[in-house]
Amino acid sequence: MKVALSQLNYHIGNFESNASKIISTIKKAESEGVDLVVFSELSVCGYSPIDLLEQHDLILKCERTLNEIAKNCVNIGAIVGAPVINPSPKGKKLFNAACLLANGTVVEKRYKSLLPTYDIFDEYRYFEPNDSYNIIEYKGEKIALTICEDLWAKQPSAYVGAKGALYKTSPMDELIKQNPDYIINIAASPFSYNQGKVRTQVLVDNAKKYNLPVLYVNQIGANTEIIFDGDSMVVNSKGAIVERLKAFSEDYISVDTQELIASEKTESKELEYNHIEGIKSALILGINDYFGKMGFKSATLGLSGGIDSAVVVALAAEALGKDNVRVLLMPSKYSSDHSISDAEELANNLGIKHEIVPIQPIVDTFEQSLAAQFKGLDIDVTEENIQARTRGVLMMALSNKFGNILMNTSNKSEAAVGYSTLYGDMNGGLSVLGDVYKTDVFRLARHINKDQEIIPENSIVKPPSAELRPDQKDSDSLPDYDLLDAILFQYIEQKLSASEIIAQGYDEATVNKVLRLVNMNEYKRFQTPPILRVSSKAFGFGRRMPLVAKY
Repeated sequence: MKVALSQLNYHIGNFESNASKIISTIKKAESEGVDLVVFSELSVCGYSPIDLLEQHDLILKCERTLNEIAKNCVNIGAIVGAPVINPSPKGKKLFNAACLLANGTVVEKRYKSLLPTYDIFDEYRYFEPNDSYNIIEYKGEKIALTICEDLWAKQPSAYVGAKGALYKTSPMDELIKQNPDYIINIAASPFSYNQGKVRTQVLVDNAKKYNLPVLYVNQIGANTEIIFDGDSMVVNSKGAIVERLKAFSEDYISVDTQELIASEKTESKELEYNHIEGIKSALILGINDYFGKMGFKSATLGLSGGIDSAVVVALAAEALGKDNVRVLLMPSKYSSDHSISDAEELANNLGIKHEIVPIQPIVDTFEQSLAAQFKGLDIDVTEENIQARTRGVLMMALSNKFGNILMNTSNKSEAAVGYSTLYGDMNGGLSVLGDVYKTDVFRLARHINKDQEIIPENSIVKPPSAELRPDQKDSDSLPDYDLLDAILFQYIEQKLSASEIIAQGYDEATVNKVLRLVNMNEYKRFQTPPILRVSSKAFGFGRRMPLVAKY
């Protein structure tokens, strides 16, 4: 049998667009003599609709759309992901289903058994887990049809937070008893910079354990914070990746299942991007889809001459086009001359519109207006925040007047320790670097400059500074970023306690200070814009912490 894998970018709730893409691919596959074309998890509605799944009308639209797609499957079969109604009066109202379409109708449905409830996933909130296991037969071939997490019953030890066997049951342990010819797994597996290796290992381990080929179809695209990188693949029974679709791009391939079953290859096709290239590609896709799927076209941000805003504007220009990005340079009396010149040089390198609006007259007016209230009090962080909030007001005014979406430029290190100002530099409709540690921001800048200097060298090498007081440096308040990020990674991604981090050799006072800053600034992060997720543990709904805890 000839089976095609279709890796597409879906839009949540946009049934017309999603169906059009699916039907177009079905017709393409049919014209090429394909017998069965496979699409990803919840492809009809997009992953994940979250609480839209509680809207009965959405489920009815899913059902109607699925039936419309099925009408195009008369001489070809298709496997499509969709939520379907649980016919039983007991349990959750929905199943997460993989539907086999053939003969112009929906002929088979298989339901997801393992429903993840960790990190960004909350599937048990909506779906009933499957507890009956049956392969499907199509054109004489026996298929173990599974959905994403169904192959993750046992996870590699390298997976952050995994303890091995996360579930009491393994769907494949049941399906293998029915002697399938191969496994098809439809997925919605989000990107993180370590996910590709882990995901590959899971698929390879399953192929080897069950001595079966695995045809794996993921999706690409971004739905607000969550970014899907695709990287669909075909693994033979020896655990070798014999076909691999592109990362961060729609793609399509077809394979002959009999040739796959007979394959003895042992050499795998590897990923073509590295750690930083993966982050960059994910962020560009995240920006592009956030704007495109929301119906926005243009972006704005404040350009300071520092590395964070430099990286964001470079990514925005690549994602949206230089004509759709405009920036403000907003110097104060503390801004160095090189900050202004570095920002202008970057804007010129990118060919984007830029204007200079000094904030000092506005800041002076604020301070004069508050002079009576502040009389006799020392200058402190209040005056620094007035500067940041002045810039925030100007940027939001530009956003309102011209319909530009303000892009937030704070990085993960700053967000972690509260080194940012509410209603100032925390403003924005989308946080681009909120899941990127400062040390990786530097690496991103170098990567952006790999072919030619776009970001001025001075923006990369000068000591980071908010420039809100004379001769200010980030290191005045924080440990050096190499040390800070190492501690933050152990606490946030690895979920280690202070004592466990100190036991690794880190200074006790420094660790306690950093963790105290992380814990006490949860209320700030609760008010941040959506953060593009590129790590295994991003701030946002994947990391849920109480605001008023004393811990």
